[in-house]
Amino acid sequence: MQKANRLQKALKSGKPSFGGWQGLPGSNLSRILARTPDLDWICIDQEHGNMSDDAMHESVAAIAACGVSPIVRVPEGQHWMIKRALDAGAHGIIVPLLTSAEDAKNIVKYSKFPPTGSRGLGSGLSMEKFISGKTGDVTEVPMGDYFRDANSSTVICVQIETAGALKEVNEIAAVEGVDVLLIGPTDLGNNIGHPAVLNGGKHAPELDEAIAKINKAAHDAGKKSAIYMGSGEQAKHYADNGFDMINTANDIAVLKKYFAEHVATATGK
Repeated sequence: MQKANRLQKALKSGKPSFGGWQGLPGSNLSRILARTPDLDWICIDQEHGNMSDDAMHESVAAIAACGVSPIVRVPEGQHWMIKRALDAGAHGIIVPLLTSAEDAKNIVKYSKFPPTGSRGLGSGLSMEKFISGKTGDVTEVPMGDYFRDANSSTVICVQIETAGALKEVNEIAAVEGVDVLLIGPTDLGNNIGHPAVLNGGKHAPELDEAIAKINKAAHDAGKKSAIYMGSGEQAKHYADNGFDMINTANDIAVLKKYFAEHVATATGK
């Protein structure tokens, strides 16, 4: 199964892994994004995106079929939300809004099959998203193999974006089963009293210090660090500064920008 998880392979390679963000529903959109060269993963955003449970399932399938890892950001770390994403066949999850190491332990428990955790086994859809091989020469992962291997073949990312999580970042990084600490700079800045959104998108020194602290905590614990960015230029900056998993763009912002630019050109404005 690990052979089919492109994000996991990329993280193990030691090179930066770049991905994209999908907030709008539609399997055709998922395929368009997933066919972008050099992307290892696409995040299907159920926290802030327009993603129903049905839409999430369809996008997971479309992205996986393109050989790219579908990663689902669940609305929060509730057991049933994590279960739905993993049962759809997600290669990993992103969980927002945790505030403590105890929250991180619960996220791992909900994400793993026994004896490590409490995830239930039953979906017939998970296994087919971990098929690797050439068309016409593929073998679906049997359910028993999925049960045996899923705990070590899915990527668990937790977002460090609250003051509580920042305070306990070293303890969170040390939780066994947490693979990645992901930073959302916007909410992190909001929650520590330095909102970049009110500063033209610029980071206050305190926010940059918090970002560096999280990156260090992840690496000190032998884990990976990730950050959400909205442009290739920003993504390259953080890749060059030691981050392992970096978002490059999101569908909604790209569509807005692209259409605005072309309409402005057409109207001479």
